[in-house]
Amino acid sequence: QVALVESGGGLVQAGDSLRLSCAASGRAFSARSMGWFRQAPGKERVFVATITSPKLTGYSDSVKGRFPISRDNAGNMVYLQMNSLKPEDTAVYCCAGAAIGTGFRYNAADYAYWGQGTQVTVSS
Repeated sequence: QVALVESGGGLVQAGDSLRLSCAASGRAFSARSMGWFRQAPGKERVFVATITSPKLTGYSDSVKGRFPISRDNAGNMVYLQMNSLKPEDTAVYCCAGAAIGTGFRYNAADYAYWGQGTQVTVSS
């Protein structure tokens, strides 16, 4: 089992930055691909970014170049640095962990473990 706890959300203005953190507990963190998803009010959950076990990264077109994802395998942490925030980035952001194994994971169905989420609100 893997438990995930997000932190770092908040209310900011357009153009500001935030860094989301995800603390993971459980076995084999470094061997799992990790990801961030977001869900805006009244919309479906969508993929934001993923990072593989060897730290390869993948992004949605909407955040590419603005939201770098990183991980600290020694500390069991995943981060999402959110720069140049826009009002359309407003959503609940969730951290997700895949089953053990390398490779990119772009679909929510590929992730077995989920955090509760942290709210990010960007005002114009």
